[in-house]
Amino acid sequence: MQFKADIHVTLKRTVNDPQGLTIKGGLVQLGFDGVGAVRAGKYIEVWLEARDEAEARSQVDAMCDQLLANPVIEEYRYQLAVSEQSPAEVPGTS
Repeated sequence: MQFKADIHVTLKRTVNDPQGLTIKGGLVQLGFDGVGAVRAGKYIEVWLEARDEAEARSQVDAMCDQLLANPVIEEYRYQLAVSEQSPAEVPGTS
């Protein structure tokens, strides 16, 4: 089966986020005074082949633990869905 994982990687709450602080400062300078906090992160889309959802989840967890996230300072979450679109059909992946 073909799956698509939408992965969000963010710094742990206990880790200072200088990029988030810079973004917050810029937003306040632009007049968005109601902004209380900003946390920056990264978003990654991964298409993968697996027998079932459990195997796909296991693969995504391994990808995040080994490469996509630094477990010392980052945490991740993801949504997994069966994909009708193959990676070759995704713009910018060929």
